[in-house]
Amino acid sequence: MPTATMLDQATSMIEKAWGQPIEILEALAVRRPIEDPLLRSAMSTHAGLAITENSVSAHQKRLHALTRPGYVPTFHELPQITSSAADLRLAHAEGRTQLQAIRRLVEAREGTTAPDQSPAARQAQAAVARSGHAPQSPAQVGPDQPSPAAAAGPPAPAAGPRR
Repeated sequence: MPTATMLDQATSMIEKAWGQPIEILEALAVRRPIEDPLLRSAMSTHAGLAITENSVSAHQKRLHALTRPGYVPTFHELPQITSSAADLRLAHAEGRTQLQAIRRLVEAREGTTAPDQSPAARQAQAAVARSGHAPQSPAQVGPDQPSPAAAAGPPAPAAGPRR
């Protein structure tokens, strides 16, 4: 059985995280980028990974052609072999970096979506957290604890019409 390529791994991660085939997700990322910026980023990185995979394949073919069994490279082909090997290593490193970026985007998505909450509930929770008015549960404030003190300092001047 052939091993899965980096592109196959990335496709599998994205499909599992968003629960839809990659073709549908590509269309969603283009049509509605604001609704899910993580999807847009993942699909952009996925497209870059597809290009990198093609580059890896091209460099492998070139290197295999220059180093095939029974073939003795000429002197002027030695720099080409070295260059192809370096380019292949670089393309592999780029692919691993893009795969890691997709992994991080999937982890970010999993961290932002709780399965038991609706999107409206998550937005309301985020709005309350941003406003700093998070309600405290009765267990957090006991009868022995004083209530938060008001801001100390001189009273603010009364705002009235100026003449």
